[in-house]
Amino acid sequence: MSVANLRPNIDHWPERVDLAATFRWTERLNMHEGVANHFSLAVNEEGTQFLMNANQMHFARITASNLLFLDANDPDVMSQPGAPDPTAWGLHGSIHRHCPHARCVMHVHSIFATVLASLADSTLPPIDQNTATFFNRYVVDQEFGGLAFESEGERCASMLSDPKKKVMIMGNHGVLIIGSNPADAFNRLYYFERAAETYIRALQTGQPLRVLSDEIAEKTAQELDDYPDQSGAHLREIKALLDADGSDYAT
Repeated sequence: MSVANLRPNIDHWPERVDLAATFRWTERLNMHEGVANHFSLAVNEEGTQFLMNANQMHFARITASNLLFLDANDPDVMSQPGAPDPTAWGLHGSIHRHCPHARCVMHVHSIFATVLASLADSTLPPIDQNTATFFNRYVVDQEFGGLAFESEGERCASMLSDPKKKVMIMGNHGVLIIGSNPADAFNRLYYFERAAETYIRALQTGQPLRVLSDEIAEKTAQELDDYPDQSGAHLREIKALLDADGSDYAT
């Protein structure tokens, strides 16, 4: 598939609607970054064909129909009209090309995740339920190499080979979340930002931290992994709130 075929259409419509809703809610939570940052969603079995937001479009204006449809294996994508942001192509294209388990990929520079990524030690200790959610479930990239063009994207993709590691704390950069669908990825993104905020605010007190044992942290993380359909309910309620406000995300 080629960006030459980009047009408003109803292909993969339910997936488009769900992904568009997550952009709108991310903007409402002030976790966006102007017209930067990108979410993508694989729509074929191999994971190589994916939806992604258009170049330089604010999250508050993204709709189901204006999402791009791209193929990670198409060498001509960046030379055609309507091409995506080159750093988004470098990062998301590389991940969808090499990590078929990364069905939905969300990358933001949200404040607290980015503060965490800026610390000399960017690990997230389990000090409450939200931070424990991510115990042994993230990787820390300590080799920031500039904007995520093709080579940087390939390097980041190589760090996501373990399906259990669904969060990349991108040192000096931000955070990248993967999930099985938009609901799963957004729910993880939301709770990671909450967890990072809790940790940063706890550090600001200057008091000793009450860190959970590895055993309890892992138990908590597994219980949350197994919790029934929280992510689906979260996105369902977000869409209901957007619908009640008359949002055009689903157009």
